[in-house]
Amino acid sequence: MFWYQQPPRHGLKLIVSSSTWSHNSYEDGYSEAKFEVTRENTDYSLMTIKNVTPKDEATYFCAASDR
Repeated sequence: MFWYQQPPRHGLKLIVSSSTWSHNSYEDGYSEAKFEVTRENTDYSLMTIKNVTPKDEATYFCAASDR
């Protein structure tokens, strides 16, 4: 599962990738302290944004892959 952020008038930025068999892998500039991702099974993932500020304004997307 992949979580992306798209700030207004900008392209997609990958925040984190997660799988059921390994730890979440955060991209530079992003952390679990801010973007907490839980993955209960292969069909469900939840991202919680903590301490939201105006800088977090964006559209957020998730994408899944079976590879």
